Amino acid sequence: MSSGCHDGGGGTLALAAPHIALVGAPNAGKTSVFNALTGMRGRTGNYPGVTVSRFVGTCRVGPDRYVIEDLPGTYGLRPVSPDEQIVADALDGHLDGVQRPDALLMVVDATTLRRSLGFVAQVLARGLPACLVVTFTDELTRRQGALDVDALAEALGVPVLAVVGHRRHGIAPLRELLAGWRSWPAPVLPPPVDGPERDAWVDSVLGFAGYRAAERHRTTQRIDAVLLHPLWGTLVFFAVMVLFFQTLFTLAAPLQDVVAAGFDRLAAVVAGHVGNRWLASLLGDALLGGVGSVLAFVPQIMLLFLLLALLEGVGYMSRAAFLMDRVMARAGLEGRAFVALLSSFACAIPGIMATRTLPSARDRLATMMAAPLITCSARLPVYVVLIGLLVDRSERIGPFGAQGLVMFGMYLFGAVSAMLAAWAFKKLGDHRGRLMPFYLEMPPYRVPSARSVAVTVWDSAKSFVYKCSTIIVATTIGLWLLLNLPLHSATQLQAAGVDPGDRTAVAAYTIDHSYAAGLGRLMAPVFDPLGFDWRINVGVLSAQAARETFVATLGQVAAADDPEDSGEALRGMTYTDGARAGQRVFTAPTLAALLVYFAVAMQCMATIGVIRRETGTWTWPLVAFGYLTGSAWLLAYLAKTLTVLLTG
Repeated sequence: MSSGCHDGGGGTLALAAPHIALVGAPNAGKTSVFNALTGMRGRTGNYPGVTVSRFVGTCRVGPDRYVIEDLPGTYGLRPVSPDEQIVADALDGHLDGVQRPDALLMVVDATTLRRSLGFVAQVLARGLPACLVVTFTDELTRRQGALDVDALAEALGVPVLAVVGHRRHGIAPLRELLAGWRSWPAPVLPPPVDGPERDAWVDSVLGFAGYRAAERHRTTQRIDAVLLHPLWGTLVFFAVMVLFFQTLFTLAAPLQDVVAAGFDRLAAVVAGHVGNRWLASLLGDALLGGVGSVLAFVPQIMLLFLLLALLEGVGYMSRAAFLMDRVMARAGLEGRAFVALLSSFACAIPGIMATRTLPSARDRLATMMAAPLITCSARLPVYVVLIGLLVDRSERIGPFGAQGLVMFGMYLFGAVSAMLAAWAFKKLGDHRGRLMPFYLEMPPYRVPSARSVAVTVWDSAKSFVYKCSTIIVATTIGLWLLLNLPLHSATQLQAAGVDPGDRTAVAAYTIDHSYAAGLGRLMAPVFDPLGFDWRINVGVLSAQAARETFVATLGQVAAADDPEDSGEALRGMTYTDGARAGQRVFTAPTLAALLVYFAVAMQCMATIGVIRRETGTWTWPLVAFGYLTGSAWLLAYLAKTLTVLLTG
């Protein structure tokens, strides 16, 4: 994916601008350097595969502009996965439609310099003008390490500059260095890239540069002795996750209530002051009742990504990945698959794209088929609504709130389901493949940058709001039309015993006799066994566009029933026809079935499209849709049946 070019002054990109590519290992600070040079905000992470896609921007030095490209992170130029192949092809000029770089910025972490020099040797062997950018030199010094940057430049035969990207230290000199890229010195002889000769070359370079490796803090060692322990580390991981979801409900739920109440009041004001009934319904029920019910979850979304960014920034997520590597191996997958599945907690789409880091085609396919089962952020609004209807906020299980534990259970259910699906597809695709080594950098514990955390939270919230303003608004307006057509005359209303002057009664009658009601009742044979009524059926159907629209659908129906308190209207919703007419809709068995259905079903057209693009065929997207939707129905029916047995 090419991002828009930035030149600091709004100008267009000159075709003759020199093309400078950043290369380096994951976690080396490459993306931070890219952001500092271009002024763009690429997403940074602690795992291989985060920047699989292509990012391009421009940097201006005086009157000149330079194209800056952030290539995917890689540990070497002998590709074993698609993203590593991209880097090798880019440096060799083998990518169609992509200019070969004129020069390279090799970004290496000072605390892992010995390992990085093997990669540097491979890059220098390409013969392109190159400069070495050494990051985290401040951390090297803090951990009693040492490095003479000038001596390192002399030993390598190329320019070397120390940069602390996230603090912008050294960026100004780096910009000035770019201006003279044509005159950068080069090694007299390319360094050896294999065998004992390369090892001897690395030793000589480090010795000449006076390099002393960073000491591993005793505190870090003691913490890792617990966090990486097979038993204690796993217990800590589960404790962290439980606290994670407790925090989500404890801190965000009150904010959500305030936002939801605000939209309810606005809807009531619209209903009371807009004379045209249709316009009042469009504004109050569709936009404020429907879209507002989804926007009320912005606090949860922001807090979710804030907690994830903090855990990632402090260095804990790498430890969690190390622990989960054992789980991945039992599913027949290597540790790189955890990276893709971890990305799916935000959205299945980047998770599926991150499967490009996997060298095995079978592993890529198995992970793609499993990724939609990971609980993505789109499910969060649905879970919060359904869990709020199922469990009272005051209920506790020991020291923990029951709502938070149920939410944790849903995330755990999604993760276990994904592992089982990956295992099944790996078995179907021949399980005999050899697992490849999984290299994962264990970053030291750091205080995360406030700016990087804020950018992650802001971008996530902005993406969620953008989705509400496009897909969800369009879907909600479409649903509003289905819920309000056909029109009913005053005579028809009176004949049905409805007072035409009673807006709430008219709205309830209109919805119950709408096209949407007909569609929902048409789906009844499929979903009646799960306890769903026609309104839930319509919500499930609308969720195929985006899961959050299920909340918008219920919000519209509830707003029509009671504009001033849509939440209470939802709790009191009853079946309007059939053998259960007059009974409550949202009972424990129905809610259990709904939770399980949304946990498993394939309800995102964009995800189907990405699987199609990544596999190059419609076969696997259709397989994913079929097995996930079928499994969702069966498991939801099982959940309903078990809940009936348990609750009597």
